[in-house]
Amino acid sequence: MSNLYFHYPFCKQACHYCNFHFSTTLKHKNAMGEAMKKELTIRSNEINLPLESIYFGGGSPSLLSPQEIGNLIDFITKKFKLIPNVEVTLEVNPDDVSAEYLSGIKAAGINRLSLGVQSFSNRDLELMNRAHDRNQALKSLELIGKIFNNYTLDLIYGMPYSTLGEWEENINTALSFNPPHLSSYALTVEEKTALHHQIEKGIVLPLPEEEVAKQYQFLIYKMEEFGYVNYEFSNFGKPNYFSVNNQNYWEGKPYLGIGPSAHSYDGERIRKWNVSNNHSYLKSLKDGELSFEKEELTLKDRYNEYLMTGLRTLEGVSLDHVKKHFGQRYALYLEEQAERHLAEHFFYWDGDHLKISQSAKFLTDGLAADLFRV
Repeated sequence: MSNLYFHYPFCKQACHYCNFHFSTTLKHKNAMGEAMKKELTIRSNEINLPLESIYFGGGSPSLLSPQEIGNLIDFITKKFKLIPNVEVTLEVNPDDVSAEYLSGIKAAGINRLSLGVQSFSNRDLELMNRAHDRNQALKSLELIGKIFNNYTLDLIYGMPYSTLGEWEENINTALSFNPPHLSSYALTVEEKTALHHQIEKGIVLPLPEEEVAKQYQFLIYKMEEFGYVNYEFSNFGKPNYFSVNNQNYWEGKPYLGIGPSAHSYDGERIRKWNVSNNHSYLKSLKDGELSFEKEELTLKDRYNEYLMTGLRTLEGVSLDHVKKHFGQRYALYLEEQAERHLAEHFFYWDGDHLKISQSAKFLTDGLAADLFRV
């Protein structure tokens, strides 16, 4: 099975923490849609497996009209095989949500939403420079719950000046809507963002790391208390509502990325990424060409990526999988490296699966890196 991802590179305004590729100038909005269709046509032979998921991300793809989304989905169905009940997700911003819009995109073929709430605190939203406020977030969740039975919402923890009590209020507000799924990410300070500049100048003070860790651990406790499964480091779902798109990514399945800056992976060795420039992307497609870079992953690269993604999941990493895909030498290396942390109770073996302990989850990425082959 495989996946299709669209990167829609337009936003109303720039969030201060975001380093994704986007433009706040909508001048080439229509041309971008046509260019994406052209790229789809050129690359339709890159994936022969049926699509399990279609994901519209960005950027702010909720700036697309229901008709534009419907046209893209119709175009996809003519170019690719789709499994029955394929998951079709659209990222939406609270300020773009209305009953009319939700009904329109559902009729167009969207069956799952990802709502970018980020916080129910107006102070946090202003610091992030989000285009919505608390009331819009609450209203959008009310509307979504009436029209969609499958959706997720995003929250960001570790915000500057936030307390554990404020974070608990954020989670409780989200849970009051009984969402099928919730994703939550630590605020990261990326270079060349407004937030990075503000912190460098001392205008904004970042939350101490130990406080960020406390917020994450509380998130795990609260979500599990309410019956959600922490099936991946940042993702919590009710049974039968785990994200197909996200799971396939962590399992290393192939995906095709369409649009400027979009990444693709053939599921084996080749990774590609499109040019991160709207003008260059449009010009190359106008000439019937593709502008991208690619790399061929080595055995070591693929092993390290398997550890990085696998240890973030509920399943952990399988020693048998390592033997089959990377060889006995890598399996022995994994056992040797893991042994160093077993006494510290950071890792544990569950049958043939190596997993990270609940108390060490916040350290997952660093612990995975300790096991890398270098």
